[in-house]
Formats: sequence, C-alpha cells, structure tokens
Amino acid sequence: MTIAHNLGFPRIGVQRELKKALEAFWQGTIDAEQLTAAGGSLRAQHWKAQQAAGIAHIPVGDFAYYDQMLNMTALLGAAPARFGFGGTPLTLNQYFALARGTQDQPAMEMTKWFDTNYHYIVPEFHPETHFTLDPAWLLAELDEALALGIDAKPVLIGPLTYLYLGKEKQPGFSRLALLPQLVETYRELLGMLTARGVRWVQMDEPVLALDLPPAWVDALDAAYRALAENAPRILLATYFDSVAAHAERLTALPLGGIHLDIVRAPAQLTTFLKKLPADQVLSLGIVDGRNVWRCDLNAALDILTPVRNVLGERLWVGPSCSLLHVPTDLATETALDDEIKEWLAFAVQKLTETATLARGLRDGVEAIETALIAAETAQRNRRRSPRIHRPAIKARLNAMTDAAARRRSPYAIRARAQQTRFQLPPFPTTTIGSFPQTADIRHTRATFRRQEITAAAYQEKMRAEIRQVVKTQERIGLDVLVHGEAERNDMVEYFGEQLAGFAFTRNGWVQSYGSRCVKPPLIYGDVDRPQPMTVEWAQYAQSLSAKPVKGMLTGPVTILQWSFVRDDQPRAETAGQIALAIRDEVTDLERAGIGIIQIDEPAFREGLPLKRQDWDGYLAWAAHAFRLCSSGVADETQIHTHMCYSEFNDILPAIAAMDADVITIETSRSDMELLDGFREFNYPNEIGPGVYDIHSPRVPDTVEMVRLLEKARGVIPAERLWVNPDCGLKTRNWPEVDAALTRMVAAAQQLRQTTA
Repeated sequence: MTIAHNLGFPRIGVQRELKKALEAFWQGTIDAEQLTAAGGSLRAQHWKAQQAAGIAHIPVGDFAYYDQMLNMTALLGAAPARFGFGGTPLTLNQYFALARGTQDQPAMEMTKWFDTNYHYIVPEFHPETHFTLDPAWLLAELDEALALGIDAKPVLIGPLTYLYLGKEKQPGFSRLALLPQLVETYRELLGMLTARGVRWVQMDEPVLALDLPPAWVDALDAAYRALAENAPRILLATYFDSVAAHAERLTALPLGGIHLDIVRAPAQLTTFLKKLPADQVLSLGIVDGRNVWRCDLNAALDILTPVRNVLGERLWVGPSCSLLHVPTDLATETALDDEIKEWLAFAVQKLTETATLARGLRDGVEAIETALIAAETAQRNRRRSPRIHRPAIKARLNAMTDAAARRRSPYAIRARAQQTRFQLPPFPTTTIGSFPQTADIRHTRATFRRQEITAAAYQEKMRAEIRQVVKTQERIGLDVLVHGEAERNDMVEYFGEQLAGFAFTRNGWVQSYGSRCVKPPLIYGDVDRPQPMTVEWAQYAQSLSAKPVKGMLTGPVTILQWSFVRDDQPRAETAGQIALAIRDEVTDLERAGIGIIQIDEPAFREGLPLKRQDWDGYLAWAAHAFRLCSSGVADETQIHTHMCYSEFNDILPAIAAMDADVITIETSRSDMELLDGFREFNYPNEIGPGVYDIHSPRVPDTVEMVRLLEKARGVIPAERLWVNPDCGLKTRNWPEVDAALTRMVAAAQQLRQTTA
C-alpha cells in the first residue's frame, strides 16, 4: 500500500519548551538530567502526534539540543581537537561548548543550511581527523521510540553531505580524503541499527541538489555500496532542488528508495520514473515543508495518481523536506484572522495532508471527499479574496525605472561628501544595531501588547532604554551610535507588523539556531507602508547625541527570505513591493535628519538558488530591490548594510552592485577568511569585518581583536575599514557587551596609533 511518512519534525515545541529548557540549563537553573527529561518529553509528544496523524516510518534522530549537524559531529566523535575534550562521549556541556565556544576557544563556525534561515554548526576537518562512533544517544532515542510502539525510521545526515558542508582547517588538504574512514564509521552504526531490528534508515544527502564537483559525485557509488552491505534499507533523501542529473547513478545504487522534492523541482519526477528499478521505493515530497500554505490536495492527487498506477505500493508520500522549517501546530493560533487561517497548514496539519493523500491513493478519492472539498474551498477563497491584490501598488512598482534604483553619484564622490559631513576618525567604530533585550524590555513590550499600560507609558519606557544605550555608547567611545532597538521584537516581525499585506501568528515559532527562535510573518498580499515605522525612535535617539546615530532598517530581500512568502506571484515582484515600502522609510529618515541609515540584508546570499544556472536571475532582482530601497537619498547620506554567516566570494559582483557605502559582515568565526574574496575582487566600497562573535558568550580580549583587524588591514585599505561586532547584540547580556565593546574601541585606537 502507498504509505505516508515524514522526514523530520520541529523540535522546539509549540510553546518553545526546548528553548526555555536550554536557556535554563545554560543559566544554571536546571541540570543536565532535567534538560534531557524535557527533551525526552518533547520527543514523545512529537512521535505520538505523527503516529496519530497516520504517519508510518516516523523519524527518530531528527531531534537535537542545538543542531542536527552538531549531532552528527558528536555521533561520529569528530569534535575538533582544539577543544581538548579527548574523544567521545561528549557531555552536554562539551556539546554546547562546540556551538557556543569557551573562554579559551571560539565556537565552531556557523552558517546557513542551504537557502533556509536555519543555521548549522560547520564541521572542522584536518588530516588527523579521526572518527570514533558514539552511538549511545541515538540508540537511546531509538529505544524510547520503540518502547512507545513507534514505527521508527532513524534519520542521519549522509556522509557526503556531512563532509561537503564541513571545512578543511589545513591548506592543501581535501576533506574528501576522509570519506573511506567516515563510511566505515557509518557502517558500524548501521550494523547496530540492523541488530535492533530497524527496517528503514533515512540518509539525508541534500548536497546532491548542488553543483557538486565531479570527484564528490563519483564518491557516491563506493560509499553507498559499502553502506548498504549490512544496513537496514536505505532511503536516500534529497530536497531543496532537482537531483535529476544524478538519476542514473542513484537508481543504480543498492538503495531501498529515493526521496524527491517535487515542490521545488517537479520536473525531476519524469526522469526518475523512467529509471527507477523494480526494487526501489520512490518517495515524493509533495506537501511543502518550507512554507505554510495549505496543500492543494486535488492538484497533488492529479500528480500522484499516475505515479501510483505505475509504482503501486512502491510509492511513498511525504513532505518535501523536514518540517523543521515550519511552525508546529496551527490549532494554537486562536487569535489569527479566520480568513487567512483557512489558507494555512503548519507541521501537524501537513502531516494530516500527507496522510490524507496516501489514504486517497490507497482507498480512493471517495474516502477523503470531505478533505478534498475543504481543500478546494480554501484554495478558491484565497484566489478570490479582495485582500490580496491592490492595483495601485502593482502600478507603482511597474512605473519604477532603472534610474530610480541608482544613487545620484558614484561611491567615490559620495565618500568625500560623507567624510566632510561626519568627520569620522580612521577605523570608525560602530555596532550592528541591537543591544541586549533584557527581561524588563520584553516585559514592557508584552504589557503594552496586552494593553496593560498606556501608549505614553510605553513610549517613555522605550525612551529611557534609548537614553541608556546612547549614554553607554558615548561612555565606551563608539563613533557611530545606534538607538538599541528596544522596541523591536524581531528584525523582520517588527517591520511586517507595520506593513500592509502581512499577517502574524502568536505561536508560529521556527528554530533559527540553538535556542534562537523566530516567528516569521506571513506575506499574503500586496505590500505597502501605511505610515512611518522607525522615524520617531531614530529622531529621538539622534537628539541625545552630537555623534551620528544610525537609522536601522531591514532590507527587502531579508524580509522576503525570513517570511513565509505568498506563492501566487514571483518572489521578485514581492521583493520589489517591499523595497518601495522601505524606500519610503529611508527618505523619511533622511528628512528627519538621520544621516546614516543601515538597511540590513543578512539573508541576501541565503536566497541564492542552489543551481548556478539560476543565480544570475536571482542576483539581478535582489540587488535591484536593495538599490530601489536605498537610492532615493542625497550623496552625503551614508547607506550601510549588514550581512552575516554567508560565503560571499562567489557573489561579490552582486554585492558590489548593491552599491552600499558601507557593508558590515561576519568574519570572526572564520578568522577573517571571508575577506580573501574581497581582496581578490577588489571590493570598491567600505567594509566592517566583525571582530567579535556575538553568538557566543565568550568575550575576546583586545589583543585578539587587534590581530583580526591587522589581518583585515592587509586586505582592506585603512581609509575604508570599519570596526564592529559580527552582528546585533540583542542576545547577549550587558556585562558581556560592555566588556567586548570597550575592548573593541581600544583595538581601533591601537590601529589609529600604528597608522598615524
């Protein structure tokens, strides 16, 4: 029979139970036993929810206390030797030290998981890297599931993906050389799973959707032929793009089955149907695991039914990828607009959709007639809703010329005008925008949201926070200040709440990394800005200091990427609408006397398609959207942007085409390696490479910051080098921030002395 299965489930809990337990553990208010009990409770809830929905082969091993790639590093005994942990097994404190750093060692590098807003911990590889299996935690979770009567399907990051997404830490060494040893470690684990009676294991190999070098593709054959020898049946899971180029190779491997993402890449289905051997299962990911819109069940059945007629019981139905990327349960959204709620499905609802499709294929459409009618009604209501399309917004975007997306003068002329205006010293210091979001700040926002305090009382409280932040920055000696963003819950949600065409949830949390969760807005219709969003706060902050205070905005590509975006028009068009809304805010800030405006685009590279053949189109409209929102100002107004956790080298022409006066980037975890591309490209504008990793509680000393800045000065001309942290400071506490920024300013002052 055609079955419904799942690739992965959100781990944080409907009420962010995992986040709260993690932070309590890090703060010392609960111990390791209590944390693991919280994790076990969540796993049990999630397995039972999948079982109740009718899911077979429920994933086990997709749960992580921080990240699934870090889990694999722990499982494989591959913790970097520099931490001195002496092999496996890792304690929980050691596991978290890899992700968060220690006072002696910076954290392992973190970067985006393909084109998502999820961050993973990057494995580190040396010629001396040795893998030593530590399966205890995975086997314990498997035993938990089996004891609950769960039809368990262990989920592992595949060996090619694990290696490819890591980094060599020694020049001249290829991490691919580690594959034979790594495969042997996987074989040992798979043998243990076989001995426990596991029938299927899911091996995630999303790197197959990339443009892999030939040597990596060639390595697939020997690796999986070896893995299959003493293993449960292997479902090789691919997602996020087409793997049709590898169809002949994949279907020739001794696999139990292959999973395809036919939401992102529907055309690959035809190729695999032609080549699939008679002993392989084909799993089709037809329920969108990356977005929140309800599945069109009738359209999905139109695709699945002919495949079922060919494959019979060898057809499996699933989500396109792990449901990690969507919120947990729509049923908790009791305050969400009923009209919009009808259009949505979160993880629990997507399980039901998946199971419904499988049941319809098994038992006939009559068995799911009620669900089909409801799905079609929702699709029709969404298409016809007058809230979605606003002709005036579309007309304004269509009327914008290319000239409207260009600054009045080239950078060299603007730079002179800006230096005349601001008179900044060499190596100017600044921060990325946010300062610690204390419990008091969050409490004030919550009470205001519940209408327990007046607007006037709320404004005064936020102004008091701004006064403190400005005073602190002046005491530390920063050159360009910020207002601290106390009024902002999230850098995307804050703006979406004030833009037309957006809707919001109360519990639509999605994990970004570790305990960091975000609540992405839903872009359901045409976007515009009814009124100014940040001007009053920025203007007040600027009134407190003679130093320039940056206006702080989020850019159109990041708002797009970090939202659940409407799927009924091209993403480029939605980005253009957001850009016009931000453009209006930029010009209002300038009129209010704000001379430096930062438009953050940390997700710029994140939106890059996985296939290089698709890059040019995306980069063209993404850079255009940024220029559209930033180009309506005078030469002496300085435009900044910020990007983080991205490999920039291969898209530097597009970053240069954004034409920001100053770009700040994350570089501390990579030890300034990211700057190599800027040197080779000869990036023409100003750069602030981060010297302080804000994602770790570790506070580096001034000597370390000076060393990083000296490396940067070897790449960036001194007159174009800024000094700043890696990212915003909202997740840190005040003692850490004060110490780190004081040392950062001291580092900049040392550079000025050596340059004078």
